[in-house]
Amino acid sequence: MKSPTRRLSILLSAALGTSACTVEASRLPTADELSGLYGGDAELRMNGNVVDVQVSQDPAQIRHGGTLWAKVGPYIFLFSPQTQEVFERFPAVAAVRVRTFADRVQLAEAMLRRDELNSVTWREANQRVAKARLEGTRSPGHLEVLVRYGEDHTEFEYAPRFRED
Repeated sequence: MKSPTRRLSILLSAALGTSACTVEASRLPTADELSGLYGGDAELRMNGNVVDVQVSQDPAQIRHGGTLWAKVGPYIFLFSPQTQEVFERFPAVAAVRVRTFADRVQLAEAMLRRDELNSVTWREANQRVAKARLEGTRSPGHLEVLVRYGEDHTEFEYAPRFRED
């Protein structure tokens, strides 16, 4: 039979251990931890418990590819290993939002909630992004597939000139 002191010691250890896990699980990333995560041009900041990513797109892409290139921008960043890493390392992050800009004008934004994708759909998302990046210029169909996938899994909005009414 265990002594009352030993039981109390075990209970305190368990309580303190649980408390430490809770503190870590509720921690949001710092600016330093986010810095450079999506590349040098991306600006990252916290907006409550949402990681807000702002990325510039080359205006030439928009002139050349039009609406399709404007729409696909956020999904290239959202469905990436970097976003997966944010969700894995920081359980308190509820979502990641990506906003894309060209010449300081917002083109599109999309927000991916933490629980939207599972291990299977993350793999699928990563594959779609890889195909869009590697073959999108030659085969714009890969970009269209990624946009449709993104629209199915995110909250999104496009600048008025890129909306289909």
